Amino acid sequence: MTKLMKLFAPRDMTEGAPWKRIVEFAVPMLIGNVAQQLYNTADSIVVGKYVGDNALAAVGSAFPILNLLLVLFVGIATGAGIMVSQYFGAKDREKLSRTIGVSITLTAVASIIIMIIGPLATRPMLELLNTPESIIGWCEEYLIIFFVGVAGFFYYNILSGVLRGLGDSLSALVFLLISTALNVGLDIWFVAGFNMGVAGVALATVLAQGISSVLCAIKLMRMKDIFDFNLKMMKPEKEYSVKLLKLGMPSGLTQAIFSLAMVAVQSLTNSFGEMVIACNVIVMRVDGFAMMPNFTFGSAMTTYAGQNIGAGLMDRVKKGTRDGVKIAVGVSAAITVIILLFGRYLMSIFTDTAELVDLSMHMMRILAVGYIAMAVTQSLAGVMRGLGDTMTPMWISLITTIVLRVPVAYGIAYFTRSEAYPTGRPESTFISLLVAWTFGAIITAIFFKKKYK
Repeated sequence: MTKLMKLFAPRDMTEGAPWKRIVEFAVPMLIGNVAQQLYNTADSIVVGKYVGDNALAAVGSAFPILNLLLVLFVGIATGAGIMVSQYFGAKDREKLSRTIGVSITLTAVASIIIMIIGPLATRPMLELLNTPESIIGWCEEYLIIFFVGVAGFFYYNILSGVLRGLGDSLSALVFLLISTALNVGLDIWFVAGFNMGVAGVALATVLAQGISSVLCAIKLMRMKDIFDFNLKMMKPEKEYSVKLLKLGMPSGLTQAIFSLAMVAVQSLTNSFGEMVIACNVIVMRVDGFAMMPNFTFGSAMTTYAGQNIGAGLMDRVKKGTRDGVKIAVGVSAAITVIILLFGRYLMSIFTDTAELVDLSMHMMRILAVGYIAMAVTQSLAGVMRGLGDTMTPMWISLITTIVLRVPVAYGIAYFTRSEAYPTGRPESTFISLLVAWTFGAIITAIFFKKKYK
């Protein structure tokens, strides 16, 4: 029983072998990230199998808009994670408590803003993206339900981020697994049982995320030995609010840059027709799982670096960085091989259309090697954020995404126009992504080496 309790306790990453602490922390979070990805994947599988390829395209077309309107929250979550890990490493109960309280209050504000702006902006943005008439109604329905219930999504992410900042990635995993199983069950019940279509998967996701956020809140309220969790600590004091936003907004802007690029590229993707849109959805779902180790090790390195810099252990940060990058690259390489060997089976989960499976696998082969490059980028960027440097990753994202990816995508599409492809080759969007990932890894490594010798 004592050993079990230790698994769910906050983990101090300032002691022990760096690689071991990173792996111990990352593995539960990796499983959790995979489970998080299952939310979207379950939606896509259920609508693809029970409703059709156009419904699958509709769900996928909604995500660039979701990402664009959720960037306000990304800044709050990232800033909170950095501050929690640093104050926990420094053993500063007062500042840790106030940081968690302020994060909860700002999340409430962000939820209200998105619940108002999201539904109003949905239709105009879908029309701006040239969303085909055959799927625009489904897209709008999905997005409005998600935005109305966005508080559950926000609070799960902020509270699970606090738990991870405290070194407890296992509790967040357990709560996420529970809500993921619930989401899959509700997806099938609402869509196959009640014929609710795209609206059914949106409602299932909102309900499941709300439950996971409640479970995280209950866990935090029981950690009174680590910090104070009460209304007094939730007062939005300027000092903590400003610091949180100062640390987090560069990451929020980074996500905004990615989202704007996704919106721009989605407009190009929509011009290729429903088949390519559905293909893009399938590839991005598989991509989500392939990218999970990279994002996981990036988050783990943020917590690791934050706790150790809070304790004044810079040499330990450097040692952990080397270990973390090696592990991330090795895991990503293994996943790339798996995708190349078994990718076709993964694609066929989403659709029974052979042509769509073939097209999706073709696009996946273009992206495959880029995951190894992203392992380097995410790990090093995670360390920089943990050290309080959120600006450098933002500028690198700006360069690789806006300056590089979008122009390359449209440039390739323009120069490959033909009678068979009047708007250009659909490979253009995937080639541009590979170019951006590779270049991003190179300049991230260069900046990191120069700044943190």
